[in-house]
Amino acid sequence: MKKNVLEYKAYYTVIEFDSETNTLRGKIEGINDYVDFSSTDATMIEEEFHKAVDDYLEFCESVGKEPEKEYKGTFNVRIQPLLHKKLVVFAVKNGETLNSVVGKAIENYIG
Repeated sequence: MKKNVLEYKAYYTVIEFDSETNTLRGKIEGINDYVDFSSTDATMIEEEFHKAVDDYLEFCESVGKEPEKEYKGTFNVRIQPLLHKKLVVFAVKNGETLNSVVGKAIENYIG
């Protein structure tokens, strides 16, 4: 499991190191708005992330914009046609929807 992922107020970031500038960098992931931050001090990067999230939320409020949520619960998955068919048949035989079967399979995979 990656140790360079931070989460705050239901937003997350992946911290990356820029060796050219000796800077740690990140951006809020999972939203269309671009919000980034950086620090040359590793002990401050989490605080910079928190500031970036707080600034984003304050900005949205000040302009009357609803802050984007990271995930809406929908996404496209590309799989082999035979696997798709097997999933649909399994769902029908068990009186479930394809979405519920896929959701359960993912939940089982990630624990």
